[in-house]
Amino acid sequence: MSAAREGGASARGVFTATIAVVAGLSLLLGLGTWQLQRKAWKEKLIATVNGRISQTPQALAPRAQWPGLTEAEREYAHVKFTATFLPGEAFVYTAGSSLRPDITAQGYWVFSPARLGDGAVILVNRGFVPADHKDPATRPQGAPRGPVDIVGYLRWPEEPGLFAPADDLKANLFFTRNQNAMAAAHHWQLDAPFYVDQEAPMPPGGLPKPGKIEVHLPNNHWQYALTWYGLALALIGVYGVWLTGRLRRR
Repeated sequence: MSAAREGGASARGVFTATIAVVAGLSLLLGLGTWQLQRKAWKEKLIATVNGRISQTPQALAPRAQWPGLTEAEREYAHVKFTATFLPGEAFVYTAGSSLRPDITAQGYWVFSPARLGDGAVILVNRGFVPADHKDPATRPQGAPRGPVDIVGYLRWPEEPGLFAPADDLKANLFFTRNQNAMAAAHHWQLDAPFYVDQEAPMPPGGLPKPGKIEVHLPNNHWQYALTWYGLALALIGVYGVWLTGRLRRR
């Protein structure tokens, strides 16, 4: 009876361990496969974005087409247009930019509304200013005057991250590039679902500093997939050693 009970307990132990290993393998293999899928998605995204920003700037779509423009199809599209900047600035804090390698210090993106020839108003990120040049009085040469031929990139509003600070409306300071929040705070009547990151022209005095976007998205999914698959192999090895020892003892 004792031997029978021990045999039954041993069989149950092997069965339970096997179920746990199968579940663990399913999880690890699933994560590895998901990383390979993410790798393919990231490679396609990098190719798409780099293709858009490297294209010759195209004329901004007419106002009537704006409601049909989508972030998935038009984000980072390289465009050109003529507009006259309206009074007012909003500031978005930055500690450096992954899209602008020339921006490595703390400072602000300067957003201003601009009116097109047909009367439509869009928001333009005119570029970067260091922290000590937030006040427009410190950069009077850069104040836009008259119509400006702008080259830039279409961008869609960001959503606040989980740990993003709340916007400080009294200080006119924002922590996400969301033109809707800036428009609401300044009572700007914007007509476009996007804003424009200005690439050119460089204003007199150099501030705010516009510039070319460079997209260098990390693509480490192959290494992640190998890690998950490696853990799956390790789990198989450990289980095999354990099961062999268990059977030998029996």
